[in-house]
Amino acid sequence: MYLRPWQPHRRKSIWPWFLAVIVAVAVGWFLYSKQREIFEAIAGPLPTPTPTEISAREYVAEADRAFQRGQLDAAIAKYRRATELDPTLAVAYARWARIETLRSDTEAGVNLARRATEQSTADPQEAAESLAILAMALDWAGKAPEAVAMALKATDQDPSSAIAHAYLAEAYADSGRIPDALETADQALELAPDDPLVLRSVGYVHEATGQYQAAIGYYEQAIAINPHLAFVYLDLGRNYRVLGDLDTAVQQFERAADADPNDPQILDQLGWTYFSMGAHELARDTLLEAIRLDPTFARAHGRLGITYYVRRNYEDAITALEQAIDLGAETEENYYTLGLSHAYLGDCEAAIPLLEEALRINPNSLPALRGLADCESSASAEP
Repeated sequence: MYLRPWQPHRRKSIWPWFLAVIVAVAVGWFLYSKQREIFEAIAGPLPTPTPTEISAREYVAEADRAFQRGQLDAAIAKYRRATELDPTLAVAYARWARIETLRSDTEAGVNLARRATEQSTADPQEAAESLAILAMALDWAGKAPEAVAMALKATDQDPSSAIAHAYLAEAYADSGRIPDALETADQALELAPDDPLVLRSVGYVHEATGQYQAAIGYYEQAIAINPHLAFVYLDLGRNYRVLGDLDTAVQQFERAADADPNDPQILDQLGWTYFSMGAHELARDTLLEAIRLDPTFARAHGRLGITYYVRRNYEDAITALEQAIDLGAETEENYYTLGLSHAYLGDCEAAIPLLEEALRINPNSLPALRGLADCESSASAEP
């Protein structure tokens, strides 16, 4: 047998196969592109995939979580987005209204809460919540009798609603119906003893009756459950200031500012407490920051004007107090301080009508009476 000498086996090249795959892919892409062009020519361009937006109810849930964390601006944005997605979603309007009210924008609070009550809902609990928050907004807007009527509708709609009883108790207190307020506050506590918003309302009822230590106790319980609620620190600071514990009041207002740095009313209260402590420069700076956050904040303008007056900066006092009055803070103190500022600058002609306006509000206003007497003395001393 003849045997061929052994030779190494020659491996087949893969390049022909590789080139064939490339050609096949290119042809496939060419055919796909032509089909897409034909389809788009007939039906228009294909849509670009986009993330699916969450539902209005999911936005409300996210807003609720932000509120619990004390992130009020984020909560407002999410409640607003929920109403944009579903303009009939009552609970979104109502809870948005509550935040605006807590930040003292009662006009926005009332309007949003009314919008909530105008939306029909099959859920009696949500209907009661909308009525209760409207009652709260009305009460904070100084319309306590109307608030009582609305809160009673809420408790009729859902007798088990703790928050409806809580806001009814607040409205009773502001209406001077103290026994009803205390009884209703107890009912709210029985329904939800661990709800910080209920505890806050019960604290307010006791504050309204002059029981400041009891009020502080309820506010502290609310903070122990949820330490992110800036408005409860605000309540605490206010009560400590009434009791004369200004250092603790400042601590509470500072905690409130840390929890919600965008709330001008917190800085207003903090600045006024600094004023009460005699720290007038610090008071001025803090009140200016409150006004920067809300240029329409009448009370802060008034308190800034008084701070300037005490520092004998009468020109700036006049500017600030005129702004306060123009914005609606037509108080006895603002009028007589503005009048005295003009008087100390030697302008009794401008001072007298302002001092008389203070007396119209309070006929026994001693600063106004003294200012008028000084102006009369100056006039009689002129040659």
